[in-house]
Amino acid sequence: MSDEQDKPTLTRKPLGLKRTVEAGQVQQQFSHGRRNTVVVEVKRRRVLGRPGEVAPVEVEEVEAAPAPAPAPAAAPAPAPKPAAPRVSENDSLMSRQERQAQLLREAEESRMNALEDNRRRDEAARQRAVEEEKARVEARVEQTTAKAAEPAAPPAAEAPAAAAVAPAAEAPATAQPQSEAAPTPAPRATTSAAPAPRRFTPVEAPKRPEPKRPEPKATRGGDSRRQSGKLTVTRALNEDEGARARSLAALKRAREKEKRSHTASSGPREKQVREVVVPESITVQDLANRMAEKTSDLVKALFKMGVPSASTDTIDQDTAELLVTEFGHEIKRVSEGDIDIRHDEDVDDAEHLKPRAPVVTIMGHVDHGKTSLLDALRGANVQAGEAGGITQHIGAYQVKTPDGSLVTFLDTPGHEAFTEMRQRGANVTDIVILVVAADDGLKPQSIEAIAHAKAAGVPIIVAINKIDKEGANPQRVRERLLEHELVVEEMGGDVQNVEVSALKKTGLDKLLDAIAVQAEIMELKANPDRAAEGTVIEAKLDKGRGPVATILVRRGTLKVGDIFVCGAESGRVRALIDDQGKQIKTAGPSTPVEVLGLGGVPMAGDVLTVVENEARAREVATYRQEQATRKRTVQAPVSLEGMFEALADKTNVIQFPVIIKGDVQGSVEAIVNALNKLSTDEIRVRVLQSGAGAITESDVTLAAATKAPIIGFNVRPNAKARDIAKRESVRFMYYDVIYHLTDEIRKEMAGELGPERVETVVGRAEVKDVFPAGKRDKAAGLLVLEGSIRKGLHARLTRADVIVSATTISSLRRFKDDVAEVRAGLECGVVLADTNDIKAGDHLEVFEVELRERTL
Repeated sequence: MSDEQDKPTLTRKPLGLKRTVEAGQVQQQFSHGRRNTVVVEVKRRRVLGRPGEVAPVEVEEVEAAPAPAPAPAAAPAPAPKPAAPRVSENDSLMSRQERQAQLLREAEESRMNALEDNRRRDEAARQRAVEEEKARVEARVEQTTAKAAEPAAPPAAEAPAAAAVAPAAEAPATAQPQSEAAPTPAPRATTSAAPAPRRFTPVEAPKRPEPKRPEPKATRGGDSRRQSGKLTVTRALNEDEGARARSLAALKRAREKEKRSHTASSGPREKQVREVVVPESITVQDLANRMAEKTSDLVKALFKMGVPSASTDTIDQDTAELLVTEFGHEIKRVSEGDIDIRHDEDVDDAEHLKPRAPVVTIMGHVDHGKTSLLDALRGANVQAGEAGGITQHIGAYQVKTPDGSLVTFLDTPGHEAFTEMRQRGANVTDIVILVVAADDGLKPQSIEAIAHAKAAGVPIIVAINKIDKEGANPQRVRERLLEHELVVEEMGGDVQNVEVSALKKTGLDKLLDAIAVQAEIMELKANPDRAAEGTVIEAKLDKGRGPVATILVRRGTLKVGDIFVCGAESGRVRALIDDQGKQIKTAGPSTPVEVLGLGGVPMAGDVLTVVENEARAREVATYRQEQATRKRTVQAPVSLEGMFEALADKTNVIQFPVIIKGDVQGSVEAIVNALNKLSTDEIRVRVLQSGAGAITESDVTLAAATKAPIIGFNVRPNAKARDIAKRESVRFMYYDVIYHLTDEIRKEMAGELGPERVETVVGRAEVKDVFPAGKRDKAAGLLVLEGSIRKGLHARLTRADVIVSATTISSLRRFKDDVAEVRAGLECGVVLADTNDIKAGDHLEVFEVELRERTL
């Protein structure tokens, strides 16, 4: 309290010599920040003395303080103290307030001591009752088992009754609040002689009645007087019976605290040795967390080593090893490459392998009937839905043969732009079917398919298609195959060949039998009882379903709900869709399925691997993204030649920027490769952005900033993208056939260069002399050496084979006459435009310029 609060507030002074009643204020503090101010009145007895007598000592009476408990009658009264010296009025008021607070504090302490004594007495009484009950049960058991007959002992209820009366007699005496100044009560008299031993009989002890009354709420400090109501004599005498005992939680906390104190006093605990995983570089704080040590301790250790570092600084693996060893832990070195999943080290045991369906890839030249042959095997009509009648995607299908076995087919494009698609198809397949038209023979893409199959090391089955057409010659196809080291069985080799007709559906059974024989020879097996692993055949961004990837499961079983990482993307399998468009729950080895639930569109050819949890999937995906970014942004070694070449490219080569969006990732990849092949030394295609999915606002914004056209292959822009393109005048180029796209872009690039400028030399002449012509110009006397000189043609004036000026012939004369042409062996005079730097002995070269349409 402040001084203003401690200063007493006096009432209005009455008329008289002295005041008999003085008032003051005392502020009480309660729980939860509550306060209360109490007015305390001090009465003084007025004693009127005669003149000349000594004034008597004033007796103070405090009304607010409770009266202390009266002392026992046997105690002698204390001797009166000598009268205190008279003090001033302010000092007496201050001393009275202090005494009032002291009396209140002593009364509260006495009450709390009494409550504590009652609680301890109740616990002792309960303990005695438990022990007596236990002794009574033991005596009962002894009495029932005793064989000897003895007279009945006096009833055992007297002892418990006497024991119950004893604490009841003590309760009133101890319930009185005692102050520090009050004398202690006299001890209770006990009997001098011990009672005779008793034998207890099996008589049930009477139960002690317990008063039922609501227990008052306890405040934060343990004082329940505010909620208990008015204090009465009955409540004061029976207050020990309603005392609240300690809860079980409090007892548990006390035991745990005692146990901790014993453990701490016994000595320091043994240090736990940990295995710390340390990568190639790690921060000090991260290393401290892995070691379960304080960061400040590691910083101090580094400072002692002579390496002052902060908690956020990065240290190398060797320094981290020194720290780990110094703190008594074990180190486990790991590199960044250990984060990635290594498929070559994960090999299945032979006992877990089971037969699987063969994967067959159909390859060949464009328009040789690959898709039609597959449609005939599947009983579908995929070729009718292809734009331009050619396949531009990889299709994965599963066919059930007449004998009940399954065969997985992959249909690859035959156009020259889809080289990487054919290469991927050859890498993931078991058998390659080379489709060759009987009337057309081997073509460039057929030869390329043979090279891909040989590079992948897979067997080839030759299917000679279109044998029903006029001019078909299967024997010529077999002979042409000998040029590429493919010897068919009819010629003594080991390569199977089947004559089929996709249109007439003839020879299909022989083709299936050839596939079954080849698969039986290869003994294809896989382990279905493990985490799935597959290859991305195709990937796209669907408007309603998000990123979708066509996966060919290589081993294991892919299930809905599996967590996987695919290339630089991770996700969870939300749905599996087979080649018929039906949702399935699981997909075993050699099964092509569409997977929904990817975080982004993966690259075609990426490997899908099922991992144990999402944290592992995100870790691997993040590492692969960092590696891809590092590879993309890495700079080549700088050399002087490279610097000059780059400078020449920037100054001389024209950039043709484009933005490419396609329906699937494989098509986008093929388009980018085809456009890069169109680049020349004069103009170069620069792909600003490419990807699978619809044309979005970001694509249009980028095109508007760079003035680049947007190429859409089987995709269209959304509504917002169309609005921005209309406002920014962005040009869209839509295609659905790849060779139409390449032809148009070739013309666009040629138009960007402009027409080709072709120079044709008409004649050459030598300057014999120079004459003045007018006030400013000079005329050159020439002797025509080759060809002819014509008026108005372009000319170059050279001096010692160095071009002095490039100009035109403005005037041509033969003697004094203007002529249009002067042939070889004759002399003439010319006036050159824009130059007068002419000397005898110079040479003049006259040429014509022709502008031709440029082609790439």
